[in-house]
Amino acid sequence: MLTAIICTYNRAKYIGPLLESIAANDLPKEEYEILLVDNNCTDNTREVCDAFMVKHPDVNFRYTVEPEQGLSAAKNRGIKEAKGEIIVYIDDDTLVDPWYLRTYSEWLAAHPETMACGGPIEPLYETSEPEWMTPYTKALLTAWMNYGDHVREYPRGRYPGGGNAAYRKSVFEQVGLFNTALGRKGGNLMGSEEKDIFDKMHALKMQVLYLPSPILHHIIPQAKLEPDYFNRLTIQMGISERQRTLDISTLKYLKRLFSECVKWGGTIVLLCLYTISFHPAKGWKLIQFRANVTKGLLGVVSAA
Repeated sequence: MLTAIICTYNRAKYIGPLLESIAANDLPKEEYEILLVDNNCTDNTREVCDAFMVKHPDVNFRYTVEPEQGLSAAKNRGIKEAKGEIIVYIDDDTLVDPWYLRTYSEWLAAHPETMACGGPIEPLYETSEPEWMTPYTKALLTAWMNYGDHVREYPRGRYPGGGNAAYRKSVFEQVGLFNTALGRKGGNLMGSEEKDIFDKMHALKMQVLYLPSPILHHIIPQAKLEPDYFNRLTIQMGISERQRTLDISTLKYLKRLFSECVKWGGTIVLLCLYTISFHPAKGWKLIQFRANVTKGLLGVVSAA
């Protein structure tokens, strides 16, 4: 049994199409369930889900509410409620292909050594991609991820995107649940809760693989391409990393600061390359990205 978990907060606009795309999957209905975790929605998410249940009585769909605000709390509620031995987290503003669930189910059934896996994430813009976008800002703002057409280990320091990841439920019995001090809460854009889990898995030498087939199509509204969202996201990325590493040890935090210095060197090189190729806006956007992360990492700005 596989449990597809959707944690949601006021995304009723996208929930209906997402549920329809999951219901169109070719994995037999008796082999999966959909568990939607409502993290205190104030929109018409419940009504959208009720309509889906009426339309698809053959789909094993469950709806639960997690009163503690925060994505990590919602994810943990999903783990506790899930009936499946395989847990697949699917972001609430996405669409999936008909073979999506079957790919994860078949791979994990055939490869008991694989404890978690993820797939590509492709942006689906409601408007258009801005001219200043680079692969680096694209990964930041849209969660874009693609490591090719073959099954492989993730590159060093990389891990599945939180909205497209499959785990054996037993993973959480070994590494614990998601850290509720990390992750988004309402309009707060903090993260790193998945990185925290994958770091613990890596320490236990658990196999985590990239699969090319289960593509997640991530819907990107214009609001996510605006300067205010960019600044809030990148600052809170740094704050999240500060929280995550300090929770482990001061040494871990200092190592992360050193890594940030190295990343600054790479960012300056990219600025020069984009400038001499007549795309300075792309380079300066990366400088803004790095500066905001550094501010958050150093704790010179708040998470507000």
